[in-house]
Amino acid sequence: MASIRVLVVDDSAFMRKVISDIVNQDPHLEVVGTARDGQDALQKIQGLKPDVVTMDVEMPRMDGLAALEQLMKTNPVPVIMISSLTKQGAELTFKALQLGAVDFIAKPSGQISLDIDKVRDEIINKIKIAAGTKQKLAKFKYQEVVKPARPVIRKKLDTSSELQNLILIGTSTGGPKALHEVIPRLPADTNAGILIVQHMPPGFTRSLAERLDSMSQIVVKEAEHGDRIVPGCAYIAPGDYHLTVNRPANGRYELFINLTKDPPQGGHRPSVDIMLESVAQHFWANMVCVIMTGMGHDGSRGVKMIKERGGKVIAEHQSTCIVYGMPKAAVETGCVDKVVMLQDISREIIRFL
Repeated sequence: MASIRVLVVDDSAFMRKVISDIVNQDPHLEVVGTARDGQDALQKIQGLKPDVVTMDVEMPRMDGLAALEQLMKTNPVPVIMISSLTKQGAELTFKALQLGAVDFIAKPSGQISLDIDKVRDEIINKIKIAAGTKQKLAKFKYQEVVKPARPVIRKKLDTSSELQNLILIGTSTGGPKALHEVIPRLPADTNAGILIVQHMPPGFTRSLAERLDSMSQIVVKEAEHGDRIVPGCAYIAPGDYHLTVNRPANGRYELFINLTKDPPQGGHRPSVDIMLESVAQHFWANMVCVIMTGMGHDGSRGVKMIKERGGKVIAEHQSTCIVYGMPKAAVETGCVDKVVMLQDISREIIRFL
């Protein structure tokens, strides 16, 4: 098996060295070069032809975002962004994911992370996943990232209305970009509460929620412990917390959010399976479950319970997935009612409702 060729891009010589050492520790990975900024990276990508690029977000001369934008216009290569855990870092990261970056890794302690070894396994695993998307990225069509204005007409949440429908969404690698295709397409009068699990570290889910909220007709927020789930609002599980639900003894159509630090499931916290299983145990009205792009099989156990409760299950079509892992595992359960391309998911959700 040929080694996966990696280019490491960071303005810090220290970070270039430690990331390179981490990558070279794996027998299937090989660092073929390093670059000190985006401009240097673009030149070296042409000559070295790496399979994957790790790209720091904040760099002088040409930052990671500008380099990524140029790269995706001319010569798409799988890119993993390396981001600092700040609000600005999170916002830049989501823009990078929309531009075509496959995934991102959060530096544990700022731009110069002496403890970068904490995310060693994450770096290695995400590089291997990114390498598998190279063929798909070859067909990547660059699109400008345009932030649409908030719609003039936007539904005001009715906290007194009964919750009779739930939309449940689970996703991982490629998920932020996929969510930007689905959530803003839901109409203001969507008569359902929406629960979302996106595999993501702490510090990023709030920015994801705020970004989606700014371009959607429904309300989008990071879930908080004790939130009452109301129609027309989407709740994103916070990074490093499982999202479950509970129902008052006398409230058939009332659900509240419960956040827990229970052990990770399948390496994930939040876990799609834990959310789906909790909802299946506590909610007895209409449910539409959607499993989108992502590595692994999180959600495949939970969709069986949703199906047993009479819910409908949608899986994203392989052709639009960055990684066809989670949707494939869901399809293999035999519980999926419809397999649809990403741009059609919101329409299919409304049809099922």
